[in-house]
Parts: sequence; structure tokens; C-alpha cells
Amino acid sequence: MLGLAPFVADARQAGKSDPVKPKQPKALNPFRLGMAGFTFVNFDLDTTLKTLERLDVQYLCIKNFHLPFESTDEQINAFHAKCAEHKVTGYAVGPIYMKNEAEVDSAFAYAKRVGVKLIVGVPDHNLLPYVDGKVKEYDCHYAIHLHGPDIEIFPDATDVWKHTKDLDRRIGMCLDIGHDLRNACDPVADLKKYHTRVFDIHIKDVTDASKEGTGIEIGRGKIDFPAFIHALREVNYTGVCSLEYEKDMKDPFLGIAESIGYFKAVSDLQNCVG
Repeated sequence: MLGLAPFVADARQAGKSDPVKPKQPKALNPFRLGMAGFTFVNFDLDTTLKTLERLDVQYLCIKNFHLPFESTDEQINAFHAKCAEHKVTGYAVGPIYMKNEAEVDSAFAYAKRVGVKLIVGVPDHNLLPYVDGKVKEYDCHYAIHLHGPDIEIFPDATDVWKHTKDLDRRIGMCLDIGHDLRNACDPVADLKKYHTRVFDIHIKDVTDASKEGTGIEIGRGKIDFPAFIHALREVNYTGVCSLEYEKDMKDPFLGIAESIGYFKAVSDLQNCVG
């Protein structure tokens, strides 16, 4: 981990003939930070948006408990207006589980009415050809959310890649780096290998690289975030990095703030060093 010492000017070392250089403006964080809606499964939309605004997080992956599938156009417009009041944009919907073609149809129609071009989905394997056709029809991106060892389908990035590499190029993955690690994979290496099919990222930290690993504040667990953030720059990732915080979900606010603060600090530090 890089220390702060190289970036702190020591006035005692600055002689009269070597004036201290003017302070440079703070680097802007290059990543679009968001929040996975599931983080706020126990809270209403108002609480969610107020929290995001206080943290200067401007993107939300929409879950149906905040905007139900059966919402009218008026309700959808009201949802977006409320988001805008808090400087938040709903950029995607999901994750949405899909067990049959009717549920695929419903998800794509919902995303179109909401006005987003990214669906985070978990389709059964046999539905992938049907999803492929829907992506072509709707001209949108479809990111399969991987779930580690907890469920049978799509446990890690390699598995998603194997199932999507021959499909439409707009079908890829939501790289959940915590679940990828919990399935004994390296999320840094996987981002580099599969970045052309990474359309969304769930950032989180976990206590162990195994099924027993549980969610923890970013920076306290097993994921090498400086290396991961460096890899984001290396592959020129332009999607959203959404925090999915799953510890203390009935009182997550301090953990969310710590996690967002750590991610921003590491990103800004890397800006400073090049």
C-alpha cells in the first residue's frame, strides 16, 4: 500500500532558493460511482436517495422494491423526478431473475419503460438464446450477475464468459468482485481477461476467498482494491462501479460511508501518482 509521505510537502526542507510549488487542484475521481439497489432492501426510496446524495454517489441500479415491475408511466416519471432532486440517475435495472420466456419479456419491457439501456439479469442457461434475440430487438446491454458458490448458475466471471462469448456482444456480465473471490477466483485477473464483456461492476469486500466469506467494509477484507482500481484504469473501464454492501443491512450507513470513502480515497491517490 502506498503511503501518503511522498505527497506531503515538508516546509522544513524547502530552502529560500527552492520555493514550495503552488498546491495543485485535487484530482477528480475518474470512476462513475453508484449503488446497487439491493443494499437498501430494508429502506424506502427517500432514505436511499438522501444517503446517496450525502455521499455524492450519483448512480443507482434500480430494484423492483423501489420501482415495481407493474409501475405506470406516471409512477416511473415520478421516480425519475425524485432521483433528479437528489442528483441521482437510475442507470440500470436489476438484478432480475428469469426462469422462463415470459419473465424475460417482462424484464425487457420493464427496462424500456423505465428508460434504461442496461439490464442486470440472472437467466436460466436454457434462456440465453432467447435473451440474445431480445438484446437484438431492444438494442440494449444485458449483464449477467454472478453469484459465487451460493447458487448453481453463473458462479464466477469465467463461467459467465463461457456462456456468453459466442452470443451478441451486448451480452456480458455484472462483475461482482466479492462473489468472484468467494468462488476462489481473482477478480483483478478476471477484469483484465474479460473486460470486453464487463458492463457493470458490483464493488464489495469479503472476509475470505471461500464460500464462508462474508461481506465487510471495503478495505478490511481480502480484495486488493489498489490493484483492482489500477486494473480499471488499465482496461479503460467506462461503466459504473456500484457498491453492494451486505453487512449490517438493517443499519448499513456507517459501513456504506466507510466503503465509499475508501474507494474514493484509493482512486484519488492513484490519480496523484499518475
